[in-house]
Amino acid sequence: MYDDDALIIYTDGSSLPSPRRGGTGIRFVKINEIGNEVSEDIVSPFGYEGATNNQMELQAPITALKEALKRDLSPFSKILIKTDSQYVANNFKTAVFQWSQQRWLNRNGKPILNAVQWKELVKTVNKIYQQTGKRVEFEWVKGHAKDMHNKAVDKSAKKVAECRSTNRVSIVKARRKKFKETKADPGCVKMQGQRISIYIVNDQYLSIQKVYYYRYQVISIHSPFYKYTDFIYSEILLSAGHFYYGKFHKDDKNPRVIVKFREIMSPK
Repeated sequence: MYDDDALIIYTDGSSLPSPRRGGTGIRFVKINEIGNEVSEDIVSPFGYEGATNNQMELQAPITALKEALKRDLSPFSKILIKTDSQYVANNFKTAVFQWSQQRWLNRNGKPILNAVQWKELVKTVNKIYQQTGKRVEFEWVKGHAKDMHNKAVDKSAKKVAECRSTNRVSIVKARRKKFKETKADPGCVKMQGQRISIYIVNDQYLSIQKVYYYRYQVISIHSPFYKYTDFIYSEILLSAGHFYYGKFHKDDKNPRVIVKFREIMSPK
């Protein structure tokens, strides 16, 4: 089933709502000297406060590879990360060869989310190669498949997410939505250079790109996007729980608030 000379690491991440907490699941698998499979679980005693599922899917291989660096890797030809996260498996090479070279922006100038973790993952993979000469590869495995190792890390991640949270991967300020949205798909609010009134639900500072990331609701009654919920970026500081009158730009591929005219009162 495995390369006899590879260190196999299964990873998984989980995020639970209300309050949002995240956890990681990690299992090392290798073939011993007599050809038997040997596994070892790496269990964290603490969860991550406010973490999303994608953040935990990234944190799991970061933590796993840092643990691998503490060990003798000379018996192995490579390290293979098996993850059921397409977000991680499909984007790792892009993170290495494109995002890291483009200041963690995509080709349209849109900031890459979770750039702090992506940067840490790339750094850790490079460190393993520099110190040991071992390459790290990523392989996607179907979630909840008939694979006992995949099931084990899934169960572990959920269990850790239930533990007391002492860690954070990012700071997100959140408030209750002003009203129940009529639409909430990413990109549902079109960038038309419009002047618009919005309510900020979440605000987060992306330190790598030095830009803010907002979840907002449209409160302009005459807007075709009234009561829509979407995400947007800006160099302008806005605060969760506040209402603003501002201006969007015209690029749907890189949604931005380009002007804050003023803070406004809560609509009745």
